[in-house]
Amino acid sequence: MAAILEMRQITKTFPGVKALNNVNLTVEEGEIHAIVGENGAGKSTLMKVLSGVHPADSYEGDIVYDGQVQSFKNISDSEDKGIIIIHQELALVPQLSIAENIFLGNEQAKAGLINWETTFKKTQELLHKVGLTDSPDSLIYDIGVGKQQLVEIAKALSKNVRLLILDEPTASLNEKDSDALLDLMLEFKRAGMSSILISHKLNEVRKVADTITVIRDGESVKTLDCREDGIDEKEIVKHMVGRPLEDRFPEKTATVGEVVFEVNNWNVYHHLKQDRQIVKNASLNVRRGEVVGIAGLMGAGRTELAMSLFGQSYGKNISGEALLHGKKLSLRTVSEAVQSGLAYVTEDRKNYGLVLIEDIVRNISLANLDGISKRGIIDDTGESGVAERYRKDLNIKCSNVYQKTVNLSGGNQQKVVLSKWLYSDPEVLILDEPTRGIDVGAKYEIYSIIDKLAAEGKSVLMISSEMPELLGMCDRIYVMNEGEIIGELTAKEASQEAIMSMIMKAGDKQHVDAIV
Repeated sequence: MAAILEMRQITKTFPGVKALNNVNLTVEEGEIHAIVGENGAGKSTLMKVLSGVHPADSYEGDIVYDGQVQSFKNISDSEDKGIIIIHQELALVPQLSIAENIFLGNEQAKAGLINWETTFKKTQELLHKVGLTDSPDSLIYDIGVGKQQLVEIAKALSKNVRLLILDEPTASLNEKDSDALLDLMLEFKRAGMSSILISHKLNEVRKVADTITVIRDGESVKTLDCREDGIDEKEIVKHMVGRPLEDRFPEKTATVGEVVFEVNNWNVYHHLKQDRQIVKNASLNVRRGEVVGIAGLMGAGRTELAMSLFGQSYGKNISGEALLHGKKLSLRTVSEAVQSGLAYVTEDRKNYGLVLIEDIVRNISLANLDGISKRGIIDDTGESGVAERYRKDLNIKCSNVYQKTVNLSGGNQQKVVLSKWLYSDPEVLILDEPTRGIDVGAKYEIYSIIDKLAAEGKSVLMISSEMPELLGMCDRIYVMNEGEIIGELTAKEASQEAIMSMIMKAGDKQHVDAIV
C-alpha cells in the first residue's frame, strides 16, 4: 500500500531543548496510524510540525505528502492539502451555533453575504455523516462534550479532509461516546480516509490502529504492526517508558482507620436552572487512610457533588451536612473549605487548577500563602524552598522551579496541582479525574503519590471515568447515577460488570418512576 505521508528525520529545537530528534513516521493510504508516548515525548510537537503550526523554516527534515516534499508555512497551507488536525482542547465557540462553528472562517458566502440556506443544508449533510441528529442552529453551549467532538470532526469533513489528525479525542468522553467516536474512525477508514490518532488509552489504540509508532524522549523508537499477532499493551508500554511495567497500580500500603469525613443528605441545584436538582440526597463517608472512589457515567453529578462540597464552587440552594471527625463543617466558601481541611484537585487543571503564565513556585504556594509569608510579606526564599521540596518529592520534571507551568507536560502539570494542595496540608483530598490526559508511566507515579498519602493517614475521595483506575486504586466505590448515590461496593465486590449493572438497573427504575 502506498504511503500518503512520510516524515523524514524531523528535528525540532526550542531554546535549550531538543523536542524532536530525527523522528521518522510513515502513514499509509487509508490506515489508522497511532502515535503513543509519555507526556513530553514530542507527539504534539511532531503534529504541529506536520500541520504548519511550526513553519517549514523552524525545523530540520522533510515532510513528504502525496509523493511531494512540502513546506507548510501555516495551518492554512496544510489544510489546503487536506491535512486537518483536531486538538484535545476543542476550538469551538460556545455562543455560536453548530452551523456557524462548522463554517467559521470558511463561510458559505457571496459578495460578503452568507447564504444561510446553503450553510444549513451542508451542515445537515455533515452532521448525518458523523451521526449527529441535532439541529444546525443548536448552540455549542447546549450540547455535550461528546457531541462537540463530533462537531469538530464534521468541521474537518467540510474542508475535504484526506489525513485526519486526532489528538486525545476521547480524553473528555465517557465510554459510550468514546466507542462511538472510534467506530466513526473505522467508518472513515473503510471510506479510504487516513487518520493519525494520538491517545494515552492503549485499549482504544489497539481497537482501531493498524500501526503504532512509539515516541520516547523526542525520538521514534519503535513502529509496531497491529495486524501481526503478539502485540499487547505490555509491549507498547515497555517501548513507551523504556522498561517493562509489570503492575499498573502500586501495592496498597495504607491501613484504614476511623471515619474522618462524612456527608449526609447533600442536595445541589443547577447554578443557572435553579429548579433542576443535580445532586439528590447524597450520603457518603471516607475513613482515615482510605481511598474511596465515585463511579458513574458522564452527567451523573460526580463533579458537581465534589465542587459543591469544596466551598460551594458549584450549585445553588445547597443543603445537607458535612462532618469532619464528627463535627459539622461550614463550607460556604473555598476559604472555609481549605481551612476546614479539604482540598480539591479539579478535572480541568489548565483552566481551574493552575495559573499557566506563572512559574511552578507561585502555583505551589497559592493555596497556602500564610505558610510562606510573615506579616503579609512573602518570603521568596522560603517559597522557592517549598517548591524545590515538592519538585523532588513528586519527581516534577522541569528545568527548574521557575519554569512556567504552561511549558510542562500534562503529567508534570498535574503534579504541580497536587503539590499546591498537599502544601495546604489537607485531611481530605478530593481528586477529580486525577490522571486525565496523562500517559501510563506518569499515571503510575500519580497512583504512587495517592497511595503514599493514604499511608500517611490522609482520606482520599477519587472521581474517575476510567473504571480500571477505580478498581485498581480504591478500597470502596460509591456509584452515582442521575445525581443519586445508588450503591456502594467494597474492593472485593467491585468489578466493571457490577458497576455497570448497578447503573443500568437504576436507570430502568428511574425511567419507570418517571412514567408513573
